[in-house]
Amino acid sequence: MKKLHRLVLRTYIGPFVMTFFIALFILLMQFLWKYIDDLVGKGLEWYIIAELIFYASATFVPLALPLAILLSSIMTLGSLGENYELVALKSAGISLTRIMWPLVVVSMALVLSAFYFSNNVLPAANLKFGSLLYDIRQQRPAFNIIEGVYYKGIDNYVIKVEKKENDGNVLRNIKIYDHTDRRGNVNITLAEWGNMSLTEDKQSLILTLFNGSNYQDMQSENSRDQSREFQRTYFDKQIRKFDLSGFALARTDEDLFRSNFRMLNISQLLHFEDSIKTIIKKREEEFINNSLTRFYFYQALDSAAMAGLHLRDDIVEPDIFFEKDARYRRLIIEQAMGTVRQLKESGQLSHEEFRQRRRSLARYEIEFHRKFTLSFACLVLFMIGAPLGAIIRKGGFGLPVVVSVLFFVLFHVMSMTGEKFAREGVLEAWQGMWMANAILLPIAVLLTLKASTDSAVLDMDSYLARLSKIKINSAGFFRKMRIKGKNKSQG
Repeated sequence: MKKLHRLVLRTYIGPFVMTFFIALFILLMQFLWKYIDDLVGKGLEWYIIAELIFYASATFVPLALPLAILLSSIMTLGSLGENYELVALKSAGISLTRIMWPLVVVSMALVLSAFYFSNNVLPAANLKFGSLLYDIRQQRPAFNIIEGVYYKGIDNYVIKVEKKENDGNVLRNIKIYDHTDRRGNVNITLAEWGNMSLTEDKQSLILTLFNGSNYQDMQSENSRDQSREFQRTYFDKQIRKFDLSGFALARTDEDLFRSNFRMLNISQLLHFEDSIKTIIKKREEEFINNSLTRFYFYQALDSAAMAGLHLRDDIVEPDIFFEKDARYRRLIIEQAMGTVRQLKESGQLSHEEFRQRRRSLARYEIEFHRKFTLSFACLVLFMIGAPLGAIIRKGGFGLPVVVSVLFFVLFHVMSMTGEKFAREGVLEAWQGMWMANAILLPIAVLLTLKASTDSAVLDMDSYLARLSKIKINSAGFFRKMRIKGKNKSQG
């Protein structure tokens, strides 16, 4: 490997790794801020949080990778240009294409890696992340009894304490409402104080009560007897055991999530697309056949055609309709109108069904094209960033960050717009998903050509010189017009 290639790669790898993890960290902080309410207060173990963050980080790679490629390529070529290294290399007869060649090779490797990641790693990460996030959302809040508040976290029990000691285990003025009989507040336990502890496996709560009593309404054996017996029991010490197994994180079977379009690779997406298309075609044929069989006049038309009855030039009808009285004809018309209304309602329901099925099909088609657009976007953004860095000739985190963020926001907005159009049926899936790349590709080619010819397309000094020249020419033009106007007035 030549020294030039090592220099360019060493200048590129550092900013790429740094910007990639910075972008990933920012997206991860946004995720934590969004789901903070689902994570806090549930007593989750640290490794559960770490596992969720790991899978979430994998799902953010499609956003962080293109941004890192764009920013690092601008910083690399901009830094070389700012330090006049590009000028020195070009003066030695080395073209910009040759200087960028190692970056092109690295970018192609990243493109292939991005395709492999989106087709093999990302579906598995989405599956793990989706199932784990669902389980965490369904998880109960951690066991925590608060002073003066009715605690309802334990199934079939309501507990209230007036005071908790500093150690958190000694409770004062305890009330326990037992609802296991499903008859309301008919079983109440009161105690002056108590001590609570967990078993070694943390699956049960042991509550030891002291100096208390139990009040219970006894259910009469005779269902017609409205009177109830009342039982009161005093105790010096009583031990109650509560099951806390429901507070453990219950993992849902991942197979329940596998049919989601985000959890599938290319071959699986094609299989689901074919299945949905077959179902839509079958339902359309069923709707047409069912609708036609409900038009009873088709049989009458066929029989009339066989009999050769022609009442009008464009419609064939039997004479029997006109031979009956007005009441009979009105009955036939009302039946026909009812049939038409039923067909209209059936058509509206079928239209909504077809619309939902096509939207579901569009989601699978969108995800199919996303596997390819991610890889191609990395290449397009590199083709924008590298020549743009050579043109602006600025390194560091100043102007390159501003320019890269503007281009990335433009790319992201166009991608989201195209995806929404495809999801709503305004555009085909391939049109919506490839719209951003199709718009940015000509810009990338133009910037590459301008950078190869040392164009001053973003050189502010050249634009200021042109503006000053236009200003001087405009001032001279207006001066001539004023002199010409004075000559006419004097003449």
